[in-house]
Amino acid sequence: MNDSYLSLGSNMGDRLDMLKQAVRYLMELPAIEIAGISSLYETDPVGFTEQAPFLNMVVHIKTTLTAFELLDVCQSIEQRLDRKRIVHWGPRTIDLDILLYNQDTIETERLLVPHPRMRERSFVLIPLLELNPRLEGFGKPDLQGVRLWKMYSGVDEFVQKS
Repeated sequence: MNDSYLSLGSNMGDRLDMLKQAVRYLMELPAIEIAGISSLYETDPVGFTEQAPFLNMVVHIKTTLTAFELLDVCQSIEQRLDRKRIVHWGPRTIDLDILLYNQDTIETERLLVPHPRMRERSFVLIPLLELNPRLEGFGKPDLQGVRLWKMYSGVDEFVQKS
């Protein structure tokens, strides 16, 4: 099984529901096992700042998929949840990024792993290090612009319909 961490974020529509749907879609796939979910964090936008705040989280998965198959799954989920790529770093219904895939380094036009900007983004590092505080080389993330929004006792509680 391959060990991977995914970053999920949403700032359009029902942000919480978008994240829950994305996790449910991941859970539907026999090749993916959800090993853990972080708390949810509300975060100020980065880059294009004239937009609503995001809800962000990190999901730890175990998978038999290759990194490129996992990328296809992430992009498919974004399409199912009506992701539009109109403004670079702009508003989105959902965003799924592969942060880490095993200990692999992948550098292609289509996929860069580890995610090239994750070390600069506290909204990624805080939930990632919450899930795996033993990850090394990340330092202490800056908490500015990142607020704990909600904690869950596990994936089952998170995906429950409310």
